[in-house]
Amino acid sequence: MSTQDKHREDLVATPARFPLREVVLFAALLAAILGIYALMGAAYSTRMLVEAACYAILALGLTIQWGYAGQFNAGVMGFVALGGYCAMAVSVPVNGAFWDSDLPGELARVLLYAVAATGLVFGATRLDRLGVPKKLRTLIAVVLAVVLYLVVISLLREVTGEIQSRAGFVGGLGLPAWTGWIVGGALAGAVGYFIGHICLGLRSDYLAIATLGIAEIIKAFLKNSDWLTRGTATVSPLPWPTPGPAELGFTLSRAIYLSVTAVIIAVIFFLLHRAYHAPWGRMIRAIRDNEISAAAMGKDINRRRLEIFVLGCILMGIGGGVLTTFNSLFDPNGYLPLNHTFLVLVMVILGGPGNNLGTLFGAVAVYLIWIMSEPLALALMSLAVHIGDLWFAWEPPRNIESRALQARVFVIGLLITLVLRFAPKGLLPEKVKHHG
Repeated sequence: MSTQDKHREDLVATPARFPLREVVLFAALLAAILGIYALMGAAYSTRMLVEAACYAILALGLTIQWGYAGQFNAGVMGFVALGGYCAMAVSVPVNGAFWDSDLPGELARVLLYAVAATGLVFGATRLDRLGVPKKLRTLIAVVLAVVLYLVVISLLREVTGEIQSRAGFVGGLGLPAWTGWIVGGALAGAVGYFIGHICLGLRSDYLAIATLGIAEIIKAFLKNSDWLTRGTATVSPLPWPTPGPAELGFTLSRAIYLSVTAVIIAVIFFLLHRAYHAPWGRMIRAIRDNEISAAAMGKDINRRRLEIFVLGCILMGIGGGVLTTFNSLFDPNGYLPLNHTFLVLVMVILGGPGNNLGTLFGAVAVYLIWIMSEPLALALMSLAVHIGDLWFAWEPPRNIESRALQARVFVIGLLITLVLRFAPKGLLPEKVKHHG
């Protein structure tokens, strides 16, 4: 009998392990959810589950970047903001004050100037092919870029100022909200493709710094582009793809929205599961574990790393669109690093990087802890104040509500410390099958 036949017999004879840990953890999570429903009511609890499901999409995007390929993306916030902007721009009703004027033509003219300026700068970078020395070519390209940027930005400010004064902002397209989710994923993937070409050659710590900086640039652009996003004035309300609270009430409408997000997660989970166990997934993990050996086997390292980075960005854009639509509000100031980067990172760490099922568990569990830590801390503080006043005549501290709100940061920090100490690979670690 050959070695290959023996190996096949071993694989067939190996009994499947009963997923005891998974059953226990998800049963405990279900019990916690039922307890929250009993304590907080159906409307509030359903809203919390919808938001947790949206964060699960973001966490799946991060776990395939970090868990599959070892790419630490600290710019989750930027791609979430792009998805939220697209959800707003596509679904908000058309602004007649803008489209019925001459402003669209003026804006298109300036954008054409920007495209032409980009082409001229790109052509200047290729002057060395005509015999121009490289140093002179670089000098010409830099000077041309600065001059053309100043010209285009001056023209753009004139047009955008007119848009703000005459129409408020550009407005939307009046299309169904779910089309904005698709556009948001596509835009986040396109930006991720551009960023990946620049940043994926960096080491992991420099990649984190670069992606975080780019996310802040995206946030600053959306915040200061009043003509495009209304900036700090926000855009609200955003239409839902399902019947809203006005038609069905808060509980039923949120339950239907939760069903939609559950279907999206199921489709993403199925596709990622198939990809993970396919030759593509084994190749990605081989690049993560030993890049030199994978390159020696003829694998295109840069291309595969770019693929996984873009795929994760697409999921972040979709999740950002779904979350923004559910909140029915687009506010560029709402995309905070703590909420959309650190919190998603804790979800992936708790569940287990590289394990899709663990990521779903971590996303729901961490979000429930994040939300419920405030009312629980407030209840404990109120009890302590009552006991202190009753037994010792203590004077209660001021701003107890704000102190309870700060407690959630302490709880998340304590949680990640305990996980890293006792389960560094997560509660549901990645399962890698070794062949041969």
